Amino acid sequence: MAGHSKWANLQRRAAAQARQPGKRLLSPAPEGLETVRYEGYGPGGAAVLVECVTGDRSRAGAQVRRAFVEHGGYLGANGAVSYLFNTVGLLSYPPGTDEERLMQVALEAGAEDVVPHADTSVEVLADPREFASVRAILTHHGFAPAIAEITRRAATSLELSGEIAQAMMHLLETLEGLDEVRDVYSNVELPDEVLGG
Repeated sequence: MAGHSKWANLQRRAAAQARQPGKRLLSPAPEGLETVRYEGYGPGGAAVLVECVTGDRSRAGAQVRRAFVEHGGYLGANGAVSYLFNTVGLLSYPPGTDEERLMQVALEAGAEDVVPHADTSVEVLADPREFASVRAILTHHGFAPAIAEITRRAATSLELSGEIAQAMMHLLETLEGLDEVRDVYSNVELPDEVLGG
């Protein structure tokens, strides 16, 4: 399974800091609102999945469509890109975590994969049905995650660069900024110079 894009990692970390502890993604919409999913393609053909919580499906759809069009993308039909994303339990650990020991404990706890990153941070992936159990076992063994959530993850990734990467980043930022958008997922990999670091 491909790793999260750097953009997704940055957004997830920022969002986790803003969320209340223990809030999990992919939860049902509050009463009176509905969860609506939009699927489309950004510049360069990158897949984008947008989840909104709204009381007005038409308004949310119009805002999402406008964002895609303004940044060189387009909406697709239901199912256009959702098959590219898997729902996973994700536990993230900061740089300096004992990767070898974490891997041993995680795999014994029933995790599906342990993904080390170049900055020495580590992600543990678990089946959503096993997520709570894997998290409890890891925490019991001294591995309390910095971020723990049920999320979506692209099965494959698409690397973009130059102006197309810039346009894609602007699309993702615009979608994230819409009031009714809860989550934005993409299979894009953006270079450090586009991300500003």
